[in-house]
Amino acid sequence: MAASDWKVPSAHQPKADEYEFDLERTISSALLISTIVPDTAFSAATLGTERAGSAVVIDTDGLVLTIGYLVNEASAIWLRSSDGKVVPGDVIGIDNTTGFALVRALGKLGLPALRLGNSDTALIGEEVVVAGGGGRAHCVAAHVVARQQFAGYWEYLVDNAIFSGPAHPNWGGTAVIDARGELVGLGSLQIEQSKGQGQSENINMSVPINLFKPIMDDLLTTGASKAPPRPWLGVYASETQNRVVVMGVVERGPAKRSLRVGDVIVGVGGAPVVDLAAFYKRLWALGPAGVDAALTVMRDGRKIDMAIKTADRARQAQAPRLH
Repeated sequence: MAASDWKVPSAHQPKADEYEFDLERTISSALLISTIVPDTAFSAATLGTERAGSAVVIDTDGLVLTIGYLVNEASAIWLRSSDGKVVPGDVIGIDNTTGFALVRALGKLGLPALRLGNSDTALIGEEVVVAGGGGRAHCVAAHVVARQQFAGYWEYLVDNAIFSGPAHPNWGGTAVIDARGELVGLGSLQIEQSKGQGQSENINMSVPINLFKPIMDDLLTTGASKAPPRPWLGVYASETQNRVVVMGVVERGPAKRSLRVGDVIVGVGGAPVVDLAAFYKRLWALGPAGVDAALTVMRDGRKIDMAIKTADRARQAQAPRLH
């Protein structure tokens, strides 16, 4: 596995003399990760069969934290350190609620572990290093531009997400490191933010590390959080002008036979919804996965009431192959 040829422009790379912690040692905990996923996997059509991003070592025994979509249903995983050492890995657990995933390196990495920090202290304006695997050339000197709720179109919601800029160009699984040299977030995606006057800029959304701490032991012992799985519909939705609009449905998802592209979801369980966050919260409040979801939908000017039996999203995935 060759390291990526791309580099962060030197003007945006962190400089060691600007930090109180040992920058080189700290970012050496960041790894490149690449995976192969069978073409029969549930997620292959949307996420592809070859995935690459970053991960971070969080203990000296080879426990590695990354973002779940990189390793979901993976049949092969490789971890590469900045000095070029490559070892295989196995998935230990994935949490669909937060998006975190734990991987165990199957060879000795010999790298320091990055300490877990307190993501609540990552305040707007604070300088952070967004570290990808591959050394300083794959790191961005950034700052926190926002802390707010993020609702994703794939039935995903994060409270108090960390938004940072300038954006890391290969954001998946990047380590957000605070002024104390501690891990406070993990990169999930890149979004476009308006700067006004018709201008925009790209920023990264990262999942706060405080969401990982309560589920870490569960992932280590059982591979999943002990919390009941949330009900899942298999809907891709968009929030437009105070309306929740169906943009697509998962081919093998619960909503495939009931919802159509263009449907407007106006109510869940008898309660009105006007944005994605309200839609998800109302859906998840109905009970655990498997509960019937009563939806009210506007279609072609008509109001339709329907009930869809939800599912556990995790059960749709193929079990990973262990080495």
